[in-house]
Amino acid sequence: MATKGLSSALTLYGARTLTLSQAAAQAGLSEAEFIEQLERRGIEVTESERAAALDAESTVRAD
Repeated sequence: MATKGLSSALTLYGARTLTLSQAAAQAGLSEAEFIEQLERRGIEVTESERAAALDAESTVRAD
């Protein structure tokens, strides 16, 4: 995992410069994986973005 990309994505998401999906893509992670990284660092995830990410992941798994 590219640490610099992850670090930058975490910072930009925390500042609300990027959306969750944009930041996850920049970090090279799925949205669910990116949420895990945010939680490990105590960065708040909006409930609407969390719900959208989890809904998208469950839709992908159902396919």
